[in-house]
Amino acid sequence: MIKINAPFIAIVPLLAFVLVFLGFGIYYDDFYALPSPVAAVIGIATAFILLKGTINQKVDTFLKGCGDGKILTMCIIYLLAGAFATVTEATGSVDSIVNLGLNYISPAYFPVGVFVIASFLSFASGTSVGSIVTLGPIVIALAEKSDSPLGLIGACLLAGAMFGDNLSLISDTTIAATQSLGCQMKDKFRYNSKIALPAALVAIIILTAMGFAQESSGSVQKFKDFNLILILPYILVVVLSLVGLNVFVVLFAGLVFAGILGFGNGSFDFIGFAKKTYEGFTSMTEIFLLSLLTGGLAALVEKAGGIAYLLKNISRIINSKKTALLGIGGLVSAANLCVANNTISIIISGKVAKEISDKYGLRPQQSASVLDIFSCYVQGLIPYGAQILILISLSGFKMNYPELVQHAYYLHILLIFTLISIFTTKYGKKYAVRLLVKFKTL
Repeated sequence: MIKINAPFIAIVPLLAFVLVFLGFGIYYDDFYALPSPVAAVIGIATAFILLKGTINQKVDTFLKGCGDGKILTMCIIYLLAGAFATVTEATGSVDSIVNLGLNYISPAYFPVGVFVIASFLSFASGTSVGSIVTLGPIVIALAEKSDSPLGLIGACLLAGAMFGDNLSLISDTTIAATQSLGCQMKDKFRYNSKIALPAALVAIIILTAMGFAQESSGSVQKFKDFNLILILPYILVVVLSLVGLNVFVVLFAGLVFAGILGFGNGSFDFIGFAKKTYEGFTSMTEIFLLSLLTGGLAALVEKAGGIAYLLKNISRIINSKKTALLGIGGLVSAANLCVANNTISIIISGKVAKEISDKYGLRPQQSASVLDIFSCYVQGLIPYGAQILILISLSGFKMNYPELVQHAYYLHILLIFTLISIFTTKYGKKYAVRLLVKFKTL
């Protein structure tokens, strides 16, 4: 194993951020009562006070973290996503798509429909953020206009987006996990799909049953007007996403096309378009700032050895095949809680996971699947992760975080199926039996 000496104090700044963020959320029964960037600033201040090094060194590390390529990529995506959502709402595109759905689909089946569509889009495009950005405004408007539970429909979009993030062959997490463990993507896909597809099927059954029960007592919807031309910006975005174009190109093309439609139908002139675009930018201010600040905070913690400290101590409890897979899941989960990015968390913990896998003779595709699944599970549920923050922001902070977690059925089922797969291996069965025996003797 890697020998790393890192003090506990190195993770205190991160703990300060998380505990302040969650503490205020629990106290006020609102996880966004305290602006999240303020919680991040508290963690950063703690890092500057406690961690070793000169002020200039810490500032340099912090700024490099803020300027990390992945952090800046996410920030630009937030701006373009906000602009696209605001402009398409002004042109009437969102209303047309929502009215079309309300006319031909029972609101009772919106949740299962959203989950299936989001799963398909995220699997084809390989990005959960892109799927949420594309479908978020539509899903939120559908929920509000149909009086459907906003938290439930939002959770279905979140869960469907994470389905593809975990399973897609072109997802960053799949690439990172297979490269870290040294296995073929097709082998990882085969093993991963044996867990993810049954979990998705169970989630679809549950959501369909919920829809059937609701439909029996639902009211008849009146026909609503829609304009097929106005739907084209979203069709363009979906098609370009499926083709595999860069998300910047996809969102910018959608924004420009929506603007052209807005000029044509008189929704706004050029200045109006510019103002709506800027309004979209400002709607993403909180998540933009949080991403920058947490990027800097994570860099400070990592430079001081905090993340290495977590990986080292978690790996200490791994002493056999019985705990190896669980340890790999714990490693990437801890890293994800620190950096709030599932791809980066896989890269950070991948080297140690590879050593564990080799030492205990685990199948690379199984280890890679566990690494990917746990990272996506945690990423899909942390309140300061990009996926949930985008959903919350697009809804104007109307979505309730506990409801998102509660109704993200697929994610919870995926975790259960993953644990079952771990404990039903030949070494997992023995471990489970011993745990059961110990429990009975208590």
